[in-house]
Amino acid sequence: MQILLSLFLSFFKIGLFGFGGGYAMISLIQEELKSHGWLAIKDFINIIAIAEMTPGPIAINSATFVGFKVSSILGSIFATFGVITPSFILVIIVAHFFKKAQKSPYINAILKFLRPVVIGLILTAAFTISESSFIDLKSLIIGSAVFIVMLKTKVSPIFIIILSGLAGIILYG
Repeated sequence: MQILLSLFLSFFKIGLFGFGGGYAMISLIQEELKSHGWLAIKDFINIIAIAEMTPGPIAINSATFVGFKVSSILGSIFATFGVITPSFILVIIVAHFFKKAQKSPYINAILKFLRPVVIGLILTAAFTISESSFIDLKSLIIGSAVFIVMLKTKVSPIFIIILSGLAGIILYG
């Protein structure tokens, strides 16, 4: 029961401070995994890849997968409820005060401040994941090519994922 409570509280904290959505939460999730010793970084990278390929928000998918790896079905339930509970509470509060808060200069100032924070969290997650994802020159070339294609074209991310998977099979298979 202690592990389930730890999963809930850890993911509650991630959900509470994960401004900017799932990508911004990746570095927070990684920090929690490291502090509890629940998963190795390589396993976490695989979970992120799976969470990206499955439907739904990456934070919820990651919480579900991590919870399952740590403590089976109950672990996934507790971790998932932990990560969604702060958002649920916040939405209820915001919905109640939305009309007043919408025109508040204080709320607008907070949101303007949080935008660059979210970018910083996402960039931190990107660098952390890239450290263990770029294992050789081939992986660096694939990652760079995908980055450039996504930046310069309107190619579907699904198409890019399929092509990258095929490239991985050809280069590493």
